[in-house]
Amino acid sequence: MSLQKQIEALAAKEAGAYSDDDFALFAEFKGALNRGEIRAAERDASGQWHTNAWVKLGILLGFRMGKIVEMSPPAGGLQFLDKDTYPIRRFSADDRVRIVPGGSSIRDGAYIAPGVVCMPPMFVNAGAFVDEGTMIDSHALVGSCAQIGKRVHLSAAAQIGGVLEPAGAMPVIIEDDVTVGGNCGVYEGAIIRERAVLASGVIVTGSTPVFDLAREQTYRRNEHGPLEIPAGAVVVPGARAVQSKKGREWGLSIYAPVIVKYRDEKTDAATQLEDLLR
Repeated sequence: MSLQKQIEALAAKEAGAYSDDDFALFAEFKGALNRGEIRAAERDASGQWHTNAWVKLGILLGFRMGKIVEMSPPAGGLQFLDKDTYPIRRFSADDRVRIVPGGSSIRDGAYIAPGVVCMPPMFVNAGAFVDEGTMIDSHALVGSCAQIGKRVHLSAAAQIGGVLEPAGAMPVIIEDDVTVGGNCGVYEGAIIRERAVLASGVIVTGSTPVFDLAREQTYRRNEHGPLEIPAGAVVVPGARAVQSKKGREWGLSIYAPVIVKYRDEKTDAATQLEDLLR
């Protein structure tokens, strides 16, 4: 029986006592996540992303199977209590992942590719996939099941939501060579296509309309798919006027992400520092 079928069968059982074989199966599943052999979502040959619901189901299963145990360091000072199925992941120099000293945590069940740089303090949750050459800066978060591409820069305090539940829902996707500015947030299964730039403070959610001044279009999530930021788009925080009577009377506006242009030589030059930092 395939790993997928075994996980689906185990997840279908009522919660209760789990056997040694059940825990061995979950350990096999989590090992495959750690190695990047399975992932919560994948891109097909046409460029479309698809959720692997069974993988997300397996991640949820781990929380159900786990029990809360003491995870505090022997030296004391701080206390940590968490599910024993998701301890902090351990690395060696052979993994070629830089984890700079200072309080970062990566949960077991997350794939961190060679060449990833982790600046303290940062956090990566179970089920996340972080590809080669990405930098996760200080106070940045990569949520459960979020998919981060190659050579991405998640700047200081960037928050990348995950979307673990429901199992069939699309997680947040950040494609290759994207720059996510400081204090940005990407949530609710939004997709940021390759080489896009999110300026500091941009917030993108699944229900956020995005206004493209360069192409004179508006992008929204709909029944056919999630919200997508186009490849190479440069997005800045903006505002749009409230059109109701009281909104006009009070001079109100609400937040709106705005695409002001698409990447050019000037934009590329501004991001070249990333290669030096890596």
